[in-house]
Amino acid sequence: MEFGQLIRDAKVILIGAGAGMSAAAGIDYTSSERFRKLFPVMYQRGFRNNYQLMGYQGLSEAINWGYHAMHVQNVAYDNQQATVYQQLFSLVRDKEYFVITSNVDTMFEKNGFAPSRIFTPQGNYKLMQCLQPCSDETYDTRPILDKLSANLDPVTHEITDANAIPKCPKCGGDMFMNVRGGSWFIEKPYEQQRERFQSWVHQHLQTPIVIMDMGTGFNTPGVVRWPMEQITYHNPSAYLLRFNRDHPEVPAEIAARSLQIKGNIDEMLALL
Repeated sequence: MEFGQLIRDAKVILIGAGAGMSAAAGIDYTSSERFRKLFPVMYQRGFRNNYQLMGYQGLSEAINWGYHAMHVQNVAYDNQQATVYQQLFSLVRDKEYFVITSNVDTMFEKNGFAPSRIFTPQGNYKLMQCLQPCSDETYDTRPILDKLSANLDPVTHEITDANAIPKCPKCGGDMFMNVRGGSWFIEKPYEQQRERFQSWVHQHLQTPIVIMDMGTGFNTPGVVRWPMEQITYHNPSAYLLRFNRDHPEVPAEIAARSLQIKGNIDEMLALL
């Protein structure tokens, strides 16, 4: 296939990944079937997918943290190696590559990609922060999650001990995962990532480069989708491969240096 040859011939590859990439690995926030299987109690309460609970404020702390404990455990810790990520890594492992992703599930790191070559501007489920925030400090999610899980009612999926609800060790305020959900988001853990990414992009501004846009949509297009288009536009030697099941279209200005690859990412990569 034409896009396969472009990838094989490329010496430099930029990967921009959105929710569609992890959906191809089975972490699909839009799937009602997956949600019903993993969160049957929340399904009974009328919710149908993970997206409906993003930023939702209508739950008690016990129910809210019961859900998030199960969700983060599943996404960040239970889901490890995934074929679609390993297929992608096998294509770029010996090349000069960099990854920018809006996903917060650490799937790239868990599937062989070097942490020093990954930029996650939307955050990381494996870190927690104060919601004030009273400082720019972040905390390891694992021990907090262990405490929540130990106090999770197996039937109601509520947290049974209020002392297990995470509170900031500095000010006693509410905590949440260190993911971009408002002005409270702490950027500090990603500053060096951003610097490395910007330096890498600048270094390759005039370099022949293949940009693999993997499952980026329009929930947060300014994070990955549009920057991939802008980098393609400003680098006359860049070629954009947009893998997308629903929205593979590209702007007319870069259409001559782009391929629209419509379909499931895992199926497309399996062809290579």
